[in-house]
Amino acid sequence: MDNRIYRYLMLTAVVLTVAWLGWTVYDTFVRTVSPGDHGYHAANKLFEDGHYEPALAEYNAALAEAPDHVHALRGKARTLMQLGEHKQALQIFNEVIAREPGFAPSYANRGILYDRMGLYEKAIADYERALQLDIGLAKGPGWLTRFLRLQPQKPPTIADRAAYLREQLARPESERTLRVPEVDEQQRPYKL
Repeated sequence: MDNRIYRYLMLTAVVLTVAWLGWTVYDTFVRTVSPGDHGYHAANKLFEDGHYEPALAEYNAALAEAPDHVHALRGKARTLMQLGEHKQALQIFNEVIAREPGFAPSYANRGILYDRMGLYEKAIADYERALQLDIGLAKGPGWLTRFLRLQPQKPPTIADRAAYLREQLARPESERTLRVPEVDEQQRPYKL
């Protein structure tokens, strides 16, 4: 083996080892963890894996530990939406939006909820508000996120859905197709 390649590989190994040790020390001793964070992160993992009932329990535990944990509150609302508890989810989304009116994913998620509830005009308004606050939401999940979710096809975004709803609502009522269950199921809540 060439001496330069060997030195490069050794240096790379040393740098990666030092970086890993540095992160471990920081994560263990320096980084502060707010009350409710452990439950929130556990709930997020359960939510991503589609285990909504246990996720809800973890979000509730995080909120019991830290009632003002806005991230856990958002997670609870997303989970309730996935469980079909629309009225409760709507109350929490409204509370979260009142607390942080500039956070676009909350509007996107409330729009998805309104969409599922059949309140299409409100859904469009929330989709458009979310896109005004963060145009990046129009892109949808990137290839890595889709890869990790085993989702080869790009799901419809809120921009796609808003355009589709506007088009359908412009038609006579007898010609509208507002729900396509196999496509609608692909729309996932936004988590940031």
